[in-house]
Amino acid sequence: MVQKLRTLKESPSQTAGPYVHIGTTPNWIGITGLWDEDLGRIVASPDARGERIVIKGHVLDGSGTPLKDALIEIWQADANGLYNSPEEKRGQADPNVSGWGRQPTDGVTGEYRFETIKPGRVSYRDGRPMAPHVTFWIVARGINVGLHTRMYFGDEEAANAECPVLARIEQKHRIQTLIASRGEENGVPTYTFDIHLQGEKETVFFDI
Repeated sequence: MVQKLRTLKESPSQTAGPYVHIGTTPNWIGITGLWDEDLGRIVASPDARGERIVIKGHVLDGSGTPLKDALIEIWQADANGLYNSPEEKRGQADPNVSGWGRQPTDGVTGEYRFETIKPGRVSYRDGRPMAPHVTFWIVARGINVGLHTRMYFGDEEAANAECPVLARIEQKHRIQTLIASRGEENGVPTYTFDIHLQGEKETVFFDI
């Protein structure tokens, strides 16, 4: 006999497991024919204005091991600090910058990689300029709720020092977990940003 349910029970949470790539990046895992290219592959077209850069890194667990099944999305402004969004009221954003990208981590090395342009400064809600940054969203097996963080640029010391968001971080030594170091690949500025999920170098995550 079926018992009556007098209370509603919370549905069990589910992590973003290996199947998430089937729906989000089918071409990357070898399922072709759904669409020409995976959504989010191109953040800025070749005609985009601004400095071309590469952003790369790893998502690392508490032991320092790279995750090989993580999925990363990024959001950013164009070179003038404008977003490609209907809600952008400050001006016309560069149509060649989508401002959004999605990439899985490599199944062998665990590395992610985005080719884009360096974003400009965007105003905080009180009008003060924030430092140039890229917003990250990370999901992976074992992560129940997507994690949000930001990547700031190591060669923007002055802007970082006056950024109102970075100023809100109480443990100042942890600000370095949000700063990407600059290098170069084939003449292109390359910023390395490793995301640590746990441990002494745990990245600052934002509750948004």
